[in-house]
Amino acid sequence: MNKIKFPIIILALIIGSIITLCFCISVGTLKIPIVDTYKVILNYVFFTDYEVDSTLSGVVWKIRLPRVLLAFIIGAGLALCGVIMQAVVQNPLAEPYLLGISSGGYLGATIFIILGSSFVGILGSIGLPFFSFIGAIFATFSALFLATYKSSMTTTKLILSGTIINAACSAAANFIMALSGTDSSVARITFWMMGSLTSAKWDKLLLPALLVFVCSCFFITQFRNLNTMLQGDEAAITLGININFYRKTYLLIIALLTGVLVSTSGIIGFVGLIIPHISRSMIGADHRRLVPVAILTGGLFLMIVDALSRTVVENTELPIGIFTAIVGAPFFAYIMIKKNYNYSSR
Repeated sequence: MNKIKFPIIILALIIGSIITLCFCISVGTLKIPIVDTYKVILNYVFFTDYEVDSTLSGVVWKIRLPRVLLAFIIGAGLALCGVIMQAVVQNPLAEPYLLGISSGGYLGATIFIILGSSFVGILGSIGLPFFSFIGAIFATFSALFLATYKSSMTTTKLILSGTIINAACSAAANFIMALSGTDSSVARITFWMMGSLTSAKWDKLLLPALLVFVCSCFFITQFRNLNTMLQGDEAAITLGININFYRKTYLLIIALLTGVLVSTSGIIGFVGLIIPHISRSMIGADHRRLVPVAILTGGLFLMIVDALSRTVVENTELPIGIFTAIVGAPFFAYIMIKKNYNYSSR
């Protein structure tokens, strides 16, 4: 049955994503007719010559389209990270920030915003994402080091290590902010922690888009290993799979991807937790079909949530992380209560 549903779901998600993209571009403080949005995109992509107001054309192409595309990329990347993380640690509550990646990014961003003014002239606009990425990677490697110190890695040790690093980095960031923070710096850090896509520009799309694409292609080919991981370490060893090697490899890839996403958009919670479960309810737990469905669902979800963050309160943009929780929590509760699906791939 899932084999029959799969192409239909994929086609529906692709068509829905295209329609949603144009709709999300059209809404905002300046409302733009969807027809004009299509015309602008066609003019730039296919070099057509539809007549569109130059102001609307600039808003669509230079401001909103990069932002909506970034929302899709971030949502797709976080959903992919969530699917892989839940399989690797065999825990349905695992999410991309499990290894302390979010708190590491928080610490790096705090150091730059409060103590890094001397680096502004050197790093310019990339200072904040650079420091947050370094913090995220530092936290990840620290958690992996703790999880493998003097013994082989287990899922329990990995989760505990992530919890320790998460608490340590958060405490360090809060300590720095309490000692040296000003009202403006604290407000900036708080907004970043809740997630924001306001910095979206064409030149900032290449790295996250390329990394999400490459990681997606890679993990789609790894469905057999991921399915086996859900059965437990003993099953993987029985089938001759080097579980520790693949676990470390997948975690390092996910850490790199999550670090780039965090440095680009701040911390956007809930996407990597709920989207894998929503996707399983639609298509099942076989990663051959689950991974592409989760990627498209995550991108579609975050585009819609970003549009809500820009339009719910007139002339005000709210942090996108607030809406991922507001929209995601009830939806997750509905899925858990009303839908029946197996976490295992069997």
